[in-house]
Amino acid sequence: MPSSHRAEPDLRWLGACYFFFFSILGIMVPYLGVFFDSRGFNAQEIGFLLAILMATRIVAPNIWAAVADRTGMRAELIKLGSFAAAMTYISFFFDGSFLYLAISLAIYTFFWNSILAQLEVITLETLGEKAERYGAIRSWGSVGYIVLVISGGLAIDYWGPEVLPYMGMILFLGLFACSLPLPANRSVVVNRADRPKLTFDASLIWFMLSAMLLQMSVGPFYGFFVLYLKQFGYSETVAGILVALGVFAEIIIFFYSSRLIRRYGIRVLLVVSMLLTAVRWLLLAFGVESLLLLILSQILHAFTFGLVHAASIHFIHRHFNVSHRSTGQALYASVSFGVGGALGTWISGIIWGDGSQTMWVWVFAASCAFLSMIAVMLIPNINGETTANAVQE
Repeated sequence: MPSSHRAEPDLRWLGACYFFFFSILGIMVPYLGVFFDSRGFNAQEIGFLLAILMATRIVAPNIWAAVADRTGMRAELIKLGSFAAAMTYISFFFDGSFLYLAISLAIYTFFWNSILAQLEVITLETLGEKAERYGAIRSWGSVGYIVLVISGGLAIDYWGPEVLPYMGMILFLGLFACSLPLPANRSVVVNRADRPKLTFDASLIWFMLSAMLLQMSVGPFYGFFVLYLKQFGYSETVAGILVALGVFAEIIIFFYSSRLIRRYGIRVLLVVSMLLTAVRWLLLAFGVESLLLLILSQILHAFTFGLVHAASIHFIHRHFNVSHRSTGQALYASVSFGVGGALGTWISGIIWGDGSQTMWVWVFAASCAFLSMIAVMLIPNINGETTANAVQE
């Protein structure tokens, strides 16, 4: 654990890393579909390409976590991952076939997606007993997302979708630069013989299933929200402002998340958030022509991601001891954002088809969110008091 006089500078650099990591997400997720559409790819091809972005989260975080838990290296892996992501992103500047872009996406997102789980672990360990400040640190990622969602929409309106690779490269280099000051405070490495066995109890299995289903429901939003709004006459700038509104709501709830978790518990917050997420997608399905309903649906992003993510991070932190902490965060990232995000985006591309029945994409999303809520209700030990993986420090 860093000393108190070192913790604050560390937290500032961690906040900066969150800013750039989610800035990249803010330019990639809403506008990659528009970028690929401008290259002439159809909905099924776009859905498959965007699924790659999510699918690398299945493999990358777990490989990095295995190394981190066995070596104690976490900051070093963030630096290596951000540098490799920036270098391999250069391939995205060149025009190419569907196969070329698929390989390019797979390579640079592998390194990029390896970073977040380590950021989460370092942040929570740096905070120590002040874990309630997690939301404030993590909110810098939301700020970065907002900035790039709005500026990305304006830039694409002005210069066209081909500006996206240039903006992405600046952000990747910024992430690498901000990772360099992170201190190499290695965690204590437990000998293999002394390391507690990682077990998958019913609580963890139901939690991971619910996380996967929720991210399946978000898949259409990741891949097709901007294209959906364009179909009804909205510009990229308006779409960017709407996405930014959702992330602004997310920032606000991040600041209250720890207080809400202490007062209501993880289960209540997850159930309410997933129910509101289902409502959100139904508003998009049947109320897209109403700007007021679109605004309301985006405000609900505070629950879809903000409160769900904060509660989920606390769940994982409670359910894994120090020797498996990177593994726990990686599992959460790979199963939810990886498997769930990839499946949701891929299936959305299939449902989207020729664009004549796009309403059903959001009905599919609402169904996944509702099933996710049911899975949370079936978690037997959501606070982690008795699980074999619980923190024993």
